[in-house]
Amino acid sequence: MSAGQNDSRKRSKKRYAAGHNKRWKGSRELEVGMQGILITCNMNERKCTAEAFNLLNEYADKLYGPEKLQDNTEGSSEEEEAEEEDVDDALKKEVAQLQASGAKQQRRFQALDSGANNVIFIRTQNLESDKLVHHILSDLHTTKKKKSRVILRMLPVTGTCKAFQEDMVKYLTTFLEPWFKTPNCATYQIAFKARNSSHNKRDEIIKSIAGLVGKLNPKNKVDLTNPELTIIVEVIKAVCCISVLKDYTLYRKYNVQEVVKEDAPKPDGAAIKTDTNMADQTKTNNAGEDDKEGKKDEGGEDKNVAEDKQEVDNGDGGGE
Repeated sequence: MSAGQNDSRKRSKKRYAAGHNKRWKGSRELEVGMQGILITCNMNERKCTAEAFNLLNEYADKLYGPEKLQDNTEGSSEEEEAEEEDVDDALKKEVAQLQASGAKQQRRFQALDSGANNVIFIRTQNLESDKLVHHILSDLHTTKKKKSRVILRMLPVTGTCKAFQEDMVKYLTTFLEPWFKTPNCATYQIAFKARNSSHNKRDEIIKSIAGLVGKLNPKNKVDLTNPELTIIVEVIKAVCCISVLKDYTLYRKYNVQEVVKEDAPKPDGAAIKTDTNMADQTKTNNAGEDDKEGKKDEGGEDKNVAEDKQEVDNGDGGGE
């Protein structure tokens, strides 16, 4: 084989490999029409993915039984052999592999690129992600047994649509009916979060969804303290992930780190009274301080409150 033919073949292989990698990546991204689980973490997505698979498979085995795996070892060896073949033969073999894999049952959990940092998306097949995650959090809340280190929140995604306001409202009109359409009704809140997307205004989205829920049944009422249901709206780039969750407040906003912590004991009345008396006495003793120092103290308190609110918003990832 001449040097020119050899160079031409190498260039063809590079183009084939580039196209193959592009197609593979595209099939591993969050898209409209998928269902699954959004999982947030803190700077360690690889370990988060491993923990997620372990946790999900542990509880899925209990609910649905062990997964029946397909033998896919042949595929990897065929891909290695493709490097030694001509481009045309390699393309034909890839088409045949895609057709064959299409007939096979997909894995029940598949990690995809979510489109945002510190967020992974686990696509689910042949199971209800909201029931599975609720079962996990219920068990963790009861046993208080910590089973992960880097996973923060697990949010089921039972519906997806385009991340534009008109598309969301149109999709939610039908999606929300099982929970909120007459004769069904419930108290609710809306938790909205947008990542890598700036074309949607939070207040407008929440207002439009609340109006839609009111039209489905006027008896549906907003409750920001302890709602029966929480409407989750998570926007990542051009995809809007939606779900309706129970026990959102009880299970610490579906945070697997917080749900295993013991509930803080409620202070008794005597302790509250003693603390109040001590505060009043301190206030009296400090009454002689000048007004300038008092203003400095007030300013510091307001700043702390603002920081606390910001911290809550960052932890919640949304709002009502």
